[in-house]
Amino acid sequence: MKETLEAATIRQYAKQLRLPTIASQFGKLAEQAIKEKKTHLSYLDALLEAEVEERERNVVRRRIQEARFEKFKTLEEFHFEEAPHLPAPRIRNLAEGGYLSRCEPVIFLGETGTGKTHLATGLGVAACRQRKRVRFTKAAELVNELIEAKANNELNRVTARWTRYELLLIDEMGYVAMTESSAELLFQVIAGRTEKAAVILTTNLPFSEWTTMFPNARLCKAMLDRLTDQAHIIETGTDSYRFRRTLEKKKGKP
Repeated sequence: MKETLEAATIRQYAKQLRLPTIASQFGKLAEQAIKEKKTHLSYLDALLEAEVEERERNVVRRRIQEARFEKFKTLEEFHFEEAPHLPAPRIRNLAEGGYLSRCEPVIFLGETGTGKTHLATGLGVAACRQRKRVRFTKAAELVNELIEAKANNELNRVTARWTRYELLLIDEMGYVAMTESSAELLFQVIAGRTEKAAVILTTNLPFSEWTTMFPNARLCKAMLDRLTDQAHIIETGTDSYRFRRTLEKKKGKP
């Protein structure tokens, strides 16, 4: 009866202190400590460690959810052996997060199916694991939101929100041509993040063809100046490994 009351009291204290893992694990870890003849301090250390680790997992889960990735993909899942031209060590080094603290852009440039979005998402997930605030968006969706915000007299608030993320992933830049006014809105977001927070960009257009996306040559140059300064530019090539993998499946290959 005494042990039952003590357990109930511990759970109540843990609830008041917002320590859910301690509330659920203290009994199990206590039994384990008795069996292994651990000291009271060792038991307390294990209990607090469990609470901290669970909180870390919860933060990472929340960061990934808030990022709104189109699909959850990690660098561990990317088949670098199918794309030997890619600088795998360089990409894995980026995943360690140094570019985030230095506010350096990362640009993946290549044709459709060459892994740009997967690699960008993989770096985004790695940033979430480092508890960074990340947001994924397609270029067209971002521009549409900015246009709507301007129409509703909310442009400053919305632009400020997009500049607060520690990492912004803009996918499919160049797939849709923009009007000059749309390009100006996008430029506000890019310029607002320059040397303040990192950007990852995927595009199928060589920089020499960006004028087909941004009709104002001066604005296009300003956009490229900000995106390419101190940038990590990784060319993913023209050979679609996704298409090649589809052909191999049709041939009956594993």
